[in-house]
Amino acid sequence: MKVLYLLFSFLFIFLMPLPGVFGDIRNPVTCIRSGAICHPGFCPGRYKHIGVCGVPLIKCCKKP
Repeated sequence: MKVLYLLFSFLFIFLMPLPGVFGDIRNPVTCIRSGAICHPGFCPGRYKHIGVCGVPLIKCCKKP
């Protein structure tokens, strides 16, 4: 039974998202202050994905 606790702790550590994967922007306020827009799904047209707006499905997009 103790092996399961050890297994779950290793899985938790290895499956955690890495810092910097979504950029430094993680909420809508920071996104809008940087001059970008929050857009659901993929970034439109020539916009570049620079972060997320709270949830991973809503992207923070900025013109290059």
